[in-house]
Order: sequence, then structure tokens, then C-alpha cells
Amino acid sequence: MSEQKLAAEVRTEFGKGFARRARMAGRIPAVIYGHGAEPVHITLPAKATTLAVRTANALLSLDIDGEERLALVKDIQRNPIKQIVEHIDLLTVRKGEKVTVDVPVHVTGEVAPGNVHNLETTTISLEAEATHLPTAVEVSVEGRAAGEHIHASDVVLPKGTVLLADADALVVNVSEAVEIVEEEETAEEAAPAEGAEAEEQSEAAAE
Repeated sequence: MSEQKLAAEVRTEFGKGFARRARMAGRIPAVIYGHGAEPVHITLPAKATTLAVRTANALLSLDIDGEERLALVKDIQRNPIKQIVEHIDLLTVRKGEKVTVDVPVHVTGEVAPGNVHNLETTTISLEAEATHLPTAVEVSVEGRAAGEHIHASDVVLPKGTVLLADADALVVNVSEAVEIVEEEETAEEAAPAEGAEAEEQSEAAAE
């Protein structure tokens, strides 16, 4: 993952009023912490930051008054209705430093005909170098049949990463799709019957 460069501005104001004014001015409030240092409160350019944090575990290169600082996105607060970014928590990191991250699981391939796969674990906890964080791990279900399972220990990890999640954690489960088909057929059969019953009741009322 390449780092995203952003120009940050130190802020000394806080509270909902300031946050609202900052967002109206095209800025996002954020805080940087870590390495035992005092938290640094900043604002970031809204448009560029929103694009940068679309990727999980985004690594940001921040220019703060001419000083470059690497930071890892740890938490994003979004408006529950508009889904715009309202605040970001950042963790200071250094090149070569190992950090713990939760990486999304992406499923690839197609299971054997008549089967479906269920993603039981959406993220896997890994240890990785701060400046070489994976954006996701891929799990192939190609040709797999009902009863097959993929556990965390089966996942092929990106180079330089270490699995921190429980090795026995179930990631993907493959099962038959027959029951789902039968339920759909039952619903289709029930619909005409319900329609006929309603018609009979209507005729009886008319009499």
C-alpha cells in the first residue's frame, strides 16, 4: 500500500461547533496519538481525505507545519445518515515498525454447482509492517463442495505478515443450495393458493 500525502493543519479549537464550522470549510477534524506522545489535534482536507480512507488501514503521510509524520487510520466516525466522514483517529507509525491491523477477507472463485459459500469471518487480524500493509486477503472457493471449510490457518497470507487471529477460526463455510431453492418453490406455490382463497372469500361476501 502506498502512503497518501495530505496537508494537515494544527487546531486549538474543539467541540461540535468547531467541528461543524470545519466541515463547512472543507476540513475534517482528526487526532494523532501513539508512541507515548501527547495527542495532536489537526484538520485534514475533506475531499482528499475521504478518497484516501476508502481503503482499509489507509497509511497517511501528513505534512504538519513542514514536518512529515506517518499515521495509520485506526477509526473513522461517519454521519449515520449522510455517511460523510466527521472525525478520524490516527496512530503515529514509523517505517519498519510492526503494527496490528484487521484486514478484510475477499472471496474469489465459484463453488461447485448446487452449492453456496458463506463468509463467516469478514476480517482477519494480522501483524504487518506499517509501511507495507495489505489492503485485503483473498480466499478462493473455486470448485469447493458442501461440507468444506476454510479456516484462518488455511488463508495464504501476504508476504511479511503474521497471523494473529485464532488459527481455527472459520472463515468460509460451503453448503448445499437445495434448501434455498425448495423454500423459493414453496413460496411460489403458496402465492396462487392464497390468491384463490382471497377470490373465494370475495365471491362469498358478494353473495
